[in-house]
Amino acid sequence: MSSVLAVSAVTLQMSCVAALLGIAILAIVLSRSHRASAVIYGATSVVCLIAMLGSLYWLIGGNTNASGVTLPIGLPWLGAHFRLDALASFFLVVVDLGGAAASLYGLGYGRHDPAPHRVLPFFPAFLAGMNLVVMADDAFSYLLCWEFMSLASWALVMAHHREPGNARAGYVYLVMASFGTLALLLAFGLLAGPTGDYGFAAIRAAQHTPYVATLALILMLLGAGSKAGLVPLHVWLPLAHPAAPSHVSALMSGVMTKVAIYGFIRVVFDLLGQPTWSASVIVLFLGGLTAVMGILYAMMEKDLKRLLAYSTIENVGIIFVSLGLALAFQANGLKLAAALAFTAALFHVLNHSFFKSLLFFGAGAVLTSTGERDMDKLGGLIHRMPFTSFAFLVGCVAISALPPFNGFVSEWLIFQAVLQSPELPQWALKIMVPAVGALLALAAALAAACFVKAFGVTFLGRPRGAAAETAGEVDRYSLSAMFILAAFCLLAGILPGPVIDALSPISIAILDGRMPIQANEAWLSIAPIAESRSSYNGLLVLVFITVSASLANFFIHRFASHALRRGPAWGCGFSDSTPAAQYSAESFAQPIRRVFGTLVFHARDHVEMPAPGDTRPARLRIELHDPIWEGIYAPTAGAIGFAANRFNNLQFLTIRRYLSLVFATLVTLLLVLAIWS
Repeated sequence: MSSVLAVSAVTLQMSCVAALLGIAILAIVLSRSHRASAVIYGATSVVCLIAMLGSLYWLIGGNTNASGVTLPIGLPWLGAHFRLDALASFFLVVVDLGGAAASLYGLGYGRHDPAPHRVLPFFPAFLAGMNLVVMADDAFSYLLCWEFMSLASWALVMAHHREPGNARAGYVYLVMASFGTLALLLAFGLLAGPTGDYGFAAIRAAQHTPYVATLALILMLLGAGSKAGLVPLHVWLPLAHPAAPSHVSALMSGVMTKVAIYGFIRVVFDLLGQPTWSASVIVLFLGGLTAVMGILYAMMEKDLKRLLAYSTIENVGIIFVSLGLALAFQANGLKLAAALAFTAALFHVLNHSFFKSLLFFGAGAVLTSTGERDMDKLGGLIHRMPFTSFAFLVGCVAISALPPFNGFVSEWLIFQAVLQSPELPQWALKIMVPAVGALLALAAALAAACFVKAFGVTFLGRPRGAAAETAGEVDRYSLSAMFILAAFCLLAGILPGPVIDALSPISIAILDGRMPIQANEAWLSIAPIAESRSSYNGLLVLVFITVSASLANFFIHRFASHALRRGPAWGCGFSDSTPAAQYSAESFAQPIRRVFGTLVFHARDHVEMPAPGDTRPARLRIELHDPIWEGIYAPTAGAIGFAANRFNNLQFLTIRRYLSLVFATLVTLLLVLAIWS
């Protein structure tokens, strides 16, 4: 019976992919119709919802037998293999739930798109590509679907290519995507070995030497890490996410980065077999660095969508830290601790898809209503966009890892895994894991400060510009998508036990271990290791917060005053009525910039203070540098440009020089072969 269900689940998923590709073709036909957006987004949301429910039913139904299909395309001797197992079904839930929410949001957001014919054909194709990547079961199909996903998303980034900076964003994204695909190609070629068997089953069954496993790990960090946003491979995210339409930004940030994480998990945890503890050191270091650098970049930003893009980098770092912990525990045979860290990583994958999509939807609503992404030109939107501001506030609280929302649960589980580090026998890990835990704590504190800035400067205070003064609430479709995700953020936070139990088939299949069954805990609590060690009850926390807030409100109004009194805001001793005197995004970040910016960003404050009696205004200019871009990418681009200009002279050689060049190349190759042999 289970095998029949598995086959039908694979058939359902492949049918949904075919439907998405058909919708993409239909979008080309209907590209100039005024009803095209409603038809395409409506059909896409239905297909994604069906695919998500099918994957969820297969995941929580207790099916342990993976099953797949082989299509007569691809390599002649291999075909195209697609497979559904517990790991793939979970990531399909993430992909298709994100796709359904983005499609619902697009029903309203698409009405304001100035060029819908540039978005509609590629939107369902992008979702189909992500589904195919997750189900691919051989290296050729995986790489082909990966490239299809990358090109579809690149087309969406370039949809509004005439806007300033978008063409550069598309170019950088395409270069980084090509680099990532090259790294993946080398990784799979290395894993296939001299036999050239590119099927995942054959790679999984092969015995890989420590040298091959380490090199494959590094290549996967380069390939999957460049798509996920690991530092220093993150440079495309803050460029591409603001350039894309907001519902596409939500998919790229909340979903596509998770598809890249899926690729890393599939290869490193599944295909490579038993890891070595030294592999975890690399992953832990890059994850900790990514988490702190990502949130520091976000803290310096005043562009709302760029801030959210940098925040994605931070959360990707948190996930990789948890995966590094799982590798360390698995290498030492600590199955319970490994299952805890691995489950925490998957839980944060799900949580981040919820609250980051919600925040990008909120940023898109602000952009639709005001036409602005610069927070210094916003303010006071809580009075003009109350529903959007409430949904955005939920996302800010969730991403700041505050209870009772979902972000707290997954990060709390990660810290519980960090606390298991004394059981590790290697002193390098005993020292490194607490240090990385301290970096995660720093990143969590900075994230809270960052999103206080994002919400406060954007929605509170007084409007700083005409666009904010005339803003209005967005359509019901956009609000519905935001409130659905906000509800998921709350539900996953107060009822984490069912989520953890639903993830247990994945840790059993990948790590041969699982966390304790959370359904056995009383009062819907969760106990990662044992109740005597630690436990958390999100429902009781919600009740405590609700009761405390209600009692405080009652006593204040009962024993103080029922009257609502309004007065001027405190102006630090200066009664200035201009909104420009409010805190801006840059002034809010000034303390953090002075603590960390000098070292990390080479920050400098340049003050122009006119002499007494001079009527010119005083000016403050902030100078920030991106050390990774200026230290790695700018010199690399310069070297490539220099070499290209030199090689360009080859097309102007005479016939005699061409023949001499060919002869010299032939002699060089023969010498290399003679020395090599």
